[in-house]
Amino acid sequence: MPETTDLPKEATIAPPLVDLPINTHDRGFYDGFSRAVTIPSKIVVSLIVLWAIFFPVSASETLTAANSTIISTFSGWYVYLVASLMAICAVLAIIPQSGSLRIGHPGEKPEFGRLSWFAMLFGAGIGIGMLTYSTGEPLAHFSNNPDVIRGLVEPQSAETVRSAYIYTFLHWGFAAWVTYALVGLAIGYVAYRRGLPLTIRSALAPIFGRAMSGLAGHLVDIVAVVATILGVAVTMGLGVEQFVAGLARLGLGDWLLDADGSSSLPAVLLALVLLVGASTLSALSGVGKGIKWLSNVNLGLSVALLALFALVGSGMFGLELLGVGIYDYFRTLIPNSLTLFSDAAPFGEELVQWQLDWSVFYWAWWIAFSPFVGMFIARISRGRTVREYVLGVVLVPSLVCFIWMTLVGGTAIDLELSGAANGTIVNAGISDQLYATLALLLDPAIFQIVSALIVLLLLTYLVTSADSAILIVNTINGAGETEGERQVHILFWGMALAFVVGSMLVLGGIEAIRITMIIGALPFSAVVALMGISICKAVLFDLLRKRQGVPTTAEGCAELIADEVRTGQ
Repeated sequence: MPETTDLPKEATIAPPLVDLPINTHDRGFYDGFSRAVTIPSKIVVSLIVLWAIFFPVSASETLTAANSTIISTFSGWYVYLVASLMAICAVLAIIPQSGSLRIGHPGEKPEFGRLSWFAMLFGAGIGIGMLTYSTGEPLAHFSNNPDVIRGLVEPQSAETVRSAYIYTFLHWGFAAWVTYALVGLAIGYVAYRRGLPLTIRSALAPIFGRAMSGLAGHLVDIVAVVATILGVAVTMGLGVEQFVAGLARLGLGDWLLDADGSSSLPAVLLALVLLVGASTLSALSGVGKGIKWLSNVNLGLSVALLALFALVGSGMFGLELLGVGIYDYFRTLIPNSLTLFSDAAPFGEELVQWQLDWSVFYWAWWIAFSPFVGMFIARISRGRTVREYVLGVVLVPSLVCFIWMTLVGGTAIDLELSGAANGTIVNAGISDQLYATLALLLDPAIFQIVSALIVLLLLTYLVTSADSAILIVNTINGAGETEGERQVHILFWGMALAFVVGSMLVLGGIEAIRITMIIGALPFSAVVALMGISICKAVLFDLLRKRQGVPTTAEGCAELIADEVRTGQ
């Protein structure tokens, strides 16, 4: 339905900002790019890599000290910020007026069908982490969680399973996806309704207006680029470790693993060359080709692996866990989302440390990951209503994660409870627990085939995540422009991502990457908080504009200006 172009005299609110110019270079190497964003972003990421490579001891000590200070000082900030994001998304989706607003012009149709949309949401979201943590997370909480710490249940007992899944679902449910959803909505809403650039700074334009064209906007985009690289590095690091563990399970040589079971330096280098090389080639093909095709492959392989666990694993046990887990999740969601443990309480120090190691780490991870995933979701969600967008981005991926955790993780727990595993799964490294579970379920020959499929699935997830991140970083650096000749810059960010992952894995393994990501997530968490305020303001003012007959889209504002020109106003 077209918007009115006749601004009524009684209107008390102005049309929205529909122009946010960002200076880009018009020739040479940085043609089409904002040098004020691209060059500082490259310098910051390069300095991190050089620091880790040439000053590893100093880097390790500094990162550890900074992490301890930041995560303890800002734990409450992360907990309450994510809880606020959940509340904002729920309100925007539930209220009929806001839920019916479209991310685009009125009547605009989505670019991608729902199946491809869901596949891309999941593949570019947390597919790699889910493969690693589908066994690792439930097993970790099976051994230790707040109920175990308080002495309410015995570790690794049948009574612990229910509480283990309360915290597993807490970390992999709405908290992750509302963070992505809100960032994507804040960007996509103003980009596709108001014609602003598809970049992070645009999401804050409803608050700060044209100020986001200048230095403040440059800083926001730089912080987003650095957070994206560090956030994706965690996922890539987890994927590389599990990828190498899979190659070792396939019998490709003892050289792949060090004595402690972690990936060797040659294995890390080989994996990164292979994975980031494939990711860069896919990124050169764009979203509509490589990423879409790989996402559909991811979905097919994931469904096949889940079906295998349902058939040969503890399918009925997993379904029971799913039903009880979802009930417990909704029953405890609000109190658990608002709980901040204190040293003063009984078992306080242990509870605080558990929350820092798990919940706060996850909230920081989702925030660091959100500029990449949020931008990507915004890119593929044009034309959907706010309600469809929020429900699709939050409910469906959360449910899929829950199914993964109960079917795969439930099978591992069932094998441990029955004594069949005899500790071989729970005591394995987190990157090897999925393979250890399958080794107990399958004949050796079939296990080799399935392990090869998991390695292939990891490969496609890694490639999808990395090439999506590269394209998003390029989009931010290009002031929201998604097309153009940017092969050299795509190659740079592919290599930068490989060096960040490789240097941190060599520096201190996954823990070094985790620490770096948590530090990088802090400045962007302030941006996310402002995004929550900004999207609320944008939606509220658009509803007021609709009530007063004021245009709310770039198309409506253009028609209003043209009408004023015709009438000589």
